[in-house]
Order: sequence, then C-alpha cells, then structure tokens
Amino acid sequence: MFIAMKRLCRSLIIAAVFAVSCNQTQQKPAAPASAPREDVLAANMDTSIKPGDDFFTYANGGWLKRNPIPASEAAWGIGNLVREELYVQLRTINEGAAQKRGAVGTDEQKIGDFWTTAMSDAKADQLGLMPLKPELDRIDAVTTVQDAINESFALQRLGVETLFGFAIAQDEKKSDEMAVHLQQGGLGLPDRDFYFNNEAGVAGIRKEYVSHLHNMLKLAGASDEAASGGASKIIELETALAKVSRKLEDLRDPQRNYNKMSLADVRSKETPSIAWDDRLSVWNLHPSSVIVGQPEFFSGLEALLKKTPVPVLRAYLRFHLLSAYAPFLSKEIDQEDFNFYHKVLSGQKEPRPRWKRVLDAENEAMGMVLGRIFVKEYFPESAKKRYTDLVEAIRSAYGERIDRLDWMSDATKAKAHQKLAAVTRKVGYPDKWKDYSALIIGQSSYCENMMSAARWRFDDMLSKFGKPVDRSEWTMTPQTYNAYYNPSNNEIVLPAAIFEIPGMKDSDVDDAIVYGYAGASTIGHEITHGFDDEGRQYDSAGNLAEWWTKEDAAKFQKRADVMVRQFNAYEPLPGLHINGRASLGENIADYGGLLLGLDAFKKTDEYKKGVKVAGLTPLQRYFLGYALGWLDERREELLRRGLLSDVHAPPKWRVIGPLANIPEFYEAFGVTQGQPMWLADAAHVRIW
Repeated sequence: MFIAMKRLCRSLIIAAVFAVSCNQTQQKPAAPASAPREDVLAANMDTSIKPGDDFFTYANGGWLKRNPIPASEAAWGIGNLVREELYVQLRTINEGAAQKRGAVGTDEQKIGDFWTTAMSDAKADQLGLMPLKPELDRIDAVTTVQDAINESFALQRLGVETLFGFAIAQDEKKSDEMAVHLQQGGLGLPDRDFYFNNEAGVAGIRKEYVSHLHNMLKLAGASDEAASGGASKIIELETALAKVSRKLEDLRDPQRNYNKMSLADVRSKETPSIAWDDRLSVWNLHPSSVIVGQPEFFSGLEALLKKTPVPVLRAYLRFHLLSAYAPFLSKEIDQEDFNFYHKVLSGQKEPRPRWKRVLDAENEAMGMVLGRIFVKEYFPESAKKRYTDLVEAIRSAYGERIDRLDWMSDATKAKAHQKLAAVTRKVGYPDKWKDYSALIIGQSSYCENMMSAARWRFDDMLSKFGKPVDRSEWTMTPQTYNAYYNPSNNEIVLPAAIFEIPGMKDSDVDDAIVYGYAGASTIGHEITHGFDDEGRQYDSAGNLAEWWTKEDAAKFQKRADVMVRQFNAYEPLPGLHINGRASLGENIADYGGLLLGLDAFKKTDEYKKGVKVAGLTPLQRYFLGYALGWLDERREELLRRGLLSDVHAPPKWRVIGPLANIPEFYEAFGVTQGQPMWLADAAHVRIW
C-alpha cells in the first residue's frame, strides 16, 4: 500500500484493508509427530486447473472450494483467517482489562471501559440519538450558508468530512515541514465514478443510495416527506461535487495534486465564500500557505455554495454526521448503515458479531493503546529479527537489480542507490509509543467514546503543525493486517500482524513460502513503491523532486505503459475492466516484489539444494507462496466496488497479472504459448 496525501475519504471503521500479504506471529503448538501437518501449499491447490491457464485458481482453488464466504463477510481468504486469530487475541486482552478495572488514565482502564460500554447494545438502544444531540442541534440552527460552512469545519474535528477534505501532513516538497492540505471530498459513495458509471450494478447502487439517504434522514427525525425531498437534493449536491472532483487515476499524479497557495489566493481565486484565515485560526493555525490538491474542485464548491438552498445543506450535514457514527448508535440506525454500506456496497449478508465490530472500532479509536499490550503477548523478538533480516536481503537484491538494468543511465542509477540505501525499515511495532494520556474514555456511551477518540486524533494532528516532523511515528497499529510505504519519509512500515500464517509457527514455514509470501508481496512490494510511477518522483529525503534524467523518466514511462495496457484488458465483471492507470503503482509493486523476492530466495540453501517438498520444487513453492498471500474470494458487490474505487487490482489479478511477466514462472510450471497466462516475449513488462 502506498500512503500519500492524495485525498481524504469517508472513513469506514475496519481493522484492516485487503491490500498486501501476510505471514506469522501466532505461536500455536505443532501437530504431534504421529500426525504431521499437511503442507499448506499442497492442501490449497486445485490440480484440475492448469497453472498456465489460471495460476490463482490452481494455487488456491482447493481451499476456496472447501471454504465458501460466510454470510457475515464480503470476502473470505487468508486475510480473514489472520484476522480471526487476531480477534481472539484482542478479545482476550479486552476482557482481561475489563476484569482488572485499572486506575483512571491507564491503558487497562481505557481498554476495559471502551469494551464494556461498546458491548452494551441495550445501552446504545436506550440512548438513541442522544450522544449526537449537541451536534444535531447545531446543524438544526444553521440558517445561512456561512452557518453551514462553520458547521462543516466543526464536523472535521469529529472525523466527519463534508464539502472538502482537510489534513495536516508533510509538505511533499519540503518533507521536514508539516503543511495544511485541502483536498476534494464530501461524498457519501466510495468514489466519484459511482455517481456517473452506467453499468447496471452501479446504477442500482445509486438507486439504493437514495433510499438509504431517505431512511437515515427519517431516523434523524425528519418526516417522510422531508426525508424524501432531502434525499433527492443530497444526491444532486453530491453528484455536483463528484463532477468537479478528479478521477481516481488523476489523484495519483503528485505534481498535479500539489498546488501551494496563500490563504488569500485560495479565497480570492477559488472560494470567496470561505474566509480560510478566520476558520483555521479557530484551530490556532496560521499558515503562510496551504497545499491545495485540486483547485478546480474548490472553484466548483464555491459555485455550489452560492446556489444550494440552506435546507439542503442542513440535510447534507445531518446525514453525514449520522452516517459517520451510525455503527455506534441504536440497532435500527446501525442496521440501516449496514444495509447500504456493507450489504449493498460489499455484499455482506449479515453483520459480523458485535464483539468483532467493537474490536474493529477500538483499533480505529485507540489502536496503539491496544498495540502496546498486543506485541508483548504475541510478537516475539525472534519473528522481528527474521523479517528485519529479510528486509535487508530484499534491499540487497534490489541494489543488484538496479546495477543490471540496461535502460537506466549511470547518473540515475547512482540516485536510485542513494534512495534505496535511505529507505527506513519499521518492523513489528514502534520503538516509541504515542502518548494517549489526553484521551478520555469513559462509560457514558459507545458513541461518545468514538467522538472523544476522533477529537483526540484531530487535536493530535493539529499539534504537529509548526513542529519538527516526527519520522518515528507509525500510522498503522501493530495488530493491523496491512503494511505501507510512506514516500515523504521514504520508509516501509510492516506491522506485526502482517507476518502471520494462520495456525503456523514461524519455525514451521520454509524459506520458499516466506520469501514468496512475506518477501515478495509485502517487503519487496513496499520497497518497490519507492520506485513505482508515483513513488519514483520522491527523492531519498522524501521530497517531491526530479532526480531522474529526462531520458530515463521517458523510458520508465514507456515500460510502465505496457503494464497499463495489460491490466486495462482484464475484465473481472462484464462491462467493468481493471483501471490499469489507477492501479499502476500497486501492479508495479507486485511485479517488482516478485522479482526481488525471487532474487533473494535464489541465495538461500533451500533454493540451491533444490529438494522437493510435498512434490513441489523450491521455485514452484516460491510462486505458490506468493499466491497464498492472495488467497481470497470476493462477492460480486465488493468486486464491483473495488473496480471503481480502489487503486488495487482484485486479488486474483494480482497473482495472474505480474506472474505473466516473469520468465522463471513459465519455467517452473511449463507455461506454453496458447495458454491464457502466456504473453509473447515482446509484450512482457520489463521495468525492474
């Protein structure tokens, strides 16, 4: 996953994202010698499928046939199995903290009170909308456009994005400074294209969204007539916002999305209705400039503010507030939110058990508090060392691969080596834990605890402005099943949970699996992000600056365009293709990760000895280990949602797409001309 200041979206409270692969932390007893464990790779395979026809199904089809998607899930695969183990571990921590009843302000008190309060659905039903009443009253008091703008700013502190996105993050061109960023935003559907795409499934989503808007406004207290009118006007307003928003692929151009302006210029040129200096000064922010991601969006917003009736703005603000906190309120509000955002958009048939949803929310609210306890219990130093060493093996392989490139000049190679050497590795958990002493968690209500956490996060973000950048900070908790590359810090961050294979000890996993599963699709993937079409534009210090020769940049783009065309051709659903341009960075990272993991694996004893395990050669096990990381079946609704709003290709195509470009894969499995995965040599992607 590539982290950058591109846009700020509606936050769906989830523990993790289907973004990268995983390995192991869970330490379970090995099977008795009399009952040896079946090889995980061999057990998952469907050998009725030829590997050159569909390697994803060949590698994972046996498991997928035996494990249909549960009704409570939108997808099912290895990531879910990892999270199932994490849920049990985190529940143990929470129940222990609730029993201990720690002193006020301690980690145990915050965890215990959060858990106890959130698990009481009866209390949430009894309170109804009461936790949101002060905010709803303020929205009801909106009588002018300026009042609506005031309330939009106020909602930002609660994590509710309306009209636009706001954040304080590193200045992309001065990575040692924190800057105010203004971005397009304010939509209730996952991405702008949901408002315009005419594919039947997407058109159905728009219709369902209007019904959802109507139902939520009624639950917020509106009459049926007022809710009906409000719903139609909200979708009209959001469609207008979407129309002036940039497309998903256009948000991946860091130069075009970097527009530094004075507050006076933002107001005079884009939004005369918004007195930015006055609004920001309320938060004690007095920046000499701000970075505007999409100036044309703010010009469009200004036009909408001038012509949108105040009652429509009130309904819009009310909906977005209620939507953001619906999972923490009464059953009927929570259920309505589930019906649209999980059932319609993702295909879940029923909600997850409450205790799992509470753990998801807790990870969002104060995950680092939980993480301090989690790593002590479940992430041994031996695991941290193994994967720290693997990072260095991958880094070394990348350096050697850069030296072998025949299309890159010596001048650019020297800069590439400089950047590679400067990549910071963060493995397992932070060396310095964030201070949560100012976060107040009590037993008044689940919703109020989530609001308190949102205010704490916002205030923590504000506190960074004007201070030196803390490059030791993590933006993912150790128990999050994900990983990321941050271009402004030139760092890869690998949380403890990403190194888990369900039910297996680290010592039980051979190098072939580890190098494919963790080396390729996590470590190699994240390092390659520093050199993908977007990450390559940042230098070794994390600044958005050109360090390539003009000729080398053109050669890179020409080679990357081959991958764009390859992925544009994939059609996971009738009428919906993968967006090769939007997913380019992730596809390059998958491809690069596979090459780096393979180079590093070739130096291991397992590869050199060539001994088969479960009838599989080391090279075959490496590629199967990579595919294991993408073991995943998705409902059509989630697949459709991802194709329109996610920069990652669906898991199946993250296997078959990059592998089709790797000669060693053809060699390992005898892929021949005429098979679906075979590409002519001239059509192969050749970047790294």
